[in-house]
Amino acid sequence: MKDHYDFSKMKGRKNPYIKYLKQPVTMRLDCDSVDYFKSLSEESGIPYQTLINLYLRDCTMTHRKLKMQWQS
Repeated sequence: MKDHYDFSKMKGRKNPYIKYLKQPVTMRLDCDSVDYFKSLSEESGIPYQTLINLYLRDCTMTHRKLKMQWQS
């Protein structure tokens, strides 16, 4: 390996993987929802946070919207 590298001639470029980076967020989820995804995690061997992300991504890709009605 060289003792000195000359980086002055290198051209910079944008990270091509930037669109695949994840953004850390804090969410407050009810215990039942977390327990559900944790049980799925044990069955599948996939971390529960990854499963939640996959489910939300599926909702995004299929444009799924929540259908709910408030009782009066």
